[in-house]
Amino acid sequence: MPSLPHDQVIPILDFGSQYVQLIARRVREAGVFSILVRPDITIEELKAMNPKGLILSGGPSSVYEKNAPKCDPRLFDLDIPILGICYGMQVGSQLLGASIQSAKAREYGRARLNILDSSDLLEGIPQQTTVWMSHGDQADALNEDFISLASTPTCPFAAVKHKVKPFFGVQFHPEVTHTPHGIDLLSNFLYHICDCQNTWRMANFVEQVAQQVHEQVGDGRVICGLSGGVDSSVVAALLSKAIGSQLTCIFVDNGLLRKNERQMVETMVRDHFDIDLRVVDATKEFHADLAGIEDPQEKRKRIGHRFIEVFKEASADIPGIRFLAQGTLYPDVIESGHGYSGAAANIKLHHNVGGLPEELGFELIEPLRELFKDEVRKLGEVLGLTEQMVWRHPFPGPGLAVRILGDITQEKLELLRDADEILLEEIVANNLYRRTAQVFAVLLPIQAVGVMGDGRTYESVVAIRAVESQDFMTADWARIPYDVLATISNRIINEVRGVNRVVYDISSKPPATIEWE
Repeated sequence: MPSLPHDQVIPILDFGSQYVQLIARRVREAGVFSILVRPDITIEELKAMNPKGLILSGGPSSVYEKNAPKCDPRLFDLDIPILGICYGMQVGSQLLGASIQSAKAREYGRARLNILDSSDLLEGIPQQTTVWMSHGDQADALNEDFISLASTPTCPFAAVKHKVKPFFGVQFHPEVTHTPHGIDLLSNFLYHICDCQNTWRMANFVEQVAQQVHEQVGDGRVICGLSGGVDSSVVAALLSKAIGSQLTCIFVDNGLLRKNERQMVETMVRDHFDIDLRVVDATKEFHADLAGIEDPQEKRKRIGHRFIEVFKEASADIPGIRFLAQGTLYPDVIESGHGYSGAAANIKLHHNVGGLPEELGFELIEPLRELFKDEVRKLGEVLGLTEQMVWRHPFPGPGLAVRILGDITQEKLELLRDADEILLEEIVANNLYRRTAQVFAVLLPIQAVGVMGDGRTYESVVAIRAVESQDFMTADWARIPYDVLATISNRIINEVRGVNRVVYDISSKPPATIEWE
């Protein structure tokens, strides 16, 4: 397990809750570093983190089911505070002797909480307040070692604490915005119960990670795949601060970029960085690898493999190269199933955390691996990056290959580039760029009937995707004004030859992902 970038850590045992990333974010927002870990993490691994406390997340299982996830009962012998949320409360209470049963009245949505004990966990919270419930099981009977702190009309033990062990449990979800005083509860746990300090700051993170990178690299050299996006730009700036001239950035033109992307990146980087930048045109190689390939996972694998080969070739004449730096983020790690959490499903393969060949000749450096997207932007500001660089919308490593559904051809790439350029022009012109988290066009693998110039057409369909999100773990579709959508649609159909229909994607994440592939 890698060294953690802070001496104050709250591990969160992930039992599979849909809100588990929110818990981690709320703890970090409160100024304390948090990290997701597997529910079956060993006591030795936990001790190595020197945690100030633990949080047991919610989850979809029932504790009395045969294969329900459990944690090591010895957690309660660590003599550190533990907060159980929903399923986490149930599994913790059960291990300490309580009875958990299927609730007579299941609670989903808002519920009225009546506080019985305002000390400790619920200090400063109104006696009557609203909380967000999502459970079918609950504590049916508490032994004499438990104290009920709060109740709802159908849940007599909505919040509890143990008399002997430093265990607290809540049946509701304090991490969601539907629980108005949830942040107060979490703050009470962190500051009053765990005795944490509000010290998790990006400025501190910069110094600590720069020192770690400097120690890891020594006198070796590092290559960094620079795309011009916020993630790779922040990595480059951070590594430049840590190791200076030992860094070489390689920009790969894979032939899957947006219109004029290569020229823009070269200009932006050379104007703002004192970095050894090398540009490699590998368009032919990438296109050959993708010829006839339709499966999105296979696309990502092939692109990931080719990137590494290009890096190897580009770095062959640079002496002392031992490390490859990547802009892997925490959501990438979680979605790829490579994180500390054992409950995350492998949703999609990210080319920078999966699909790398086993014969990789470099040691990986991933300084952003524990950060959410908005935290990376804050880090970029601390490092002095321009507003244009910090707030640039994400662009996937595989580029337009995962925004063209089906096989990749030069004709399709040109069509999508033209449509995407029009889309972004209108989003910027209508002052919507900073109000949206990500906006892009997708070329669908279908054709539709249309009428243009009194004649029948049978041409391509372009989908528009625009989302609002803070952390990119969840996202909602952006409510773009109808008149703006109308202008975008009219321009694409009129100006991009081969398109006769434009549709707007109104799905949220979850259940959909942000990218289509």
